[in-house]
Amino acid sequence: MNLNLIKKIATHKYIALVLRLYIGGLFVYASMYKINYAGEFAASIANYQIVPFWAVNIMALLMPWMELICGLLLVAGIRTHAATIIIMGFLIMFTMAIFINLIRGVQIGCGCFNSLETPMSWLTFLRDLTWVAMTVHIYFFDKAFQLGKLFTVRLKDI
Repeated sequence: MNLNLIKKIATHKYIALVLRLYIGGLFVYASMYKINYAGEFAASIANYQIVPFWAVNIMALLMPWMELICGLLLVAGIRTHAATIIIMGFLIMFTMAIFINLIRGVQIGCGCFNSLETPMSWLTFLRDLTWVAMTVHIYFFDKAFQLGKLFTVRLKDI
């Protein structure tokens, strides 16, 4: 297969659109449980033994709402670059926390979708790395169906 054809397919704007909808939907879904059960999510954060005790409850209250807002922005196609950077930051932070606890040998659930998950494994780490790669792709190649562009007014348009 021709290398240019592979590059053209891999960087196509509709691939980025599918990834944007997937990651956005994933973050909306993940935030729902955390918002409804903030106490359990706080316990999941504390289990990682990385965050200072005083910051656990603040993170448990703020992080799910940020996930929900950024996920909705990605799905709607509004401010996608900003939402993608925030989600990418979350994913890098989650991936690093999972890596640290896998190295430590701590057997906890990741707390990604609920508090009753099976313990983390290297597959959890690889899954999160894949999601990071998807957000990088979204950041650079997402150009399709940007609802935010419909409402952007440029000085030259006035």
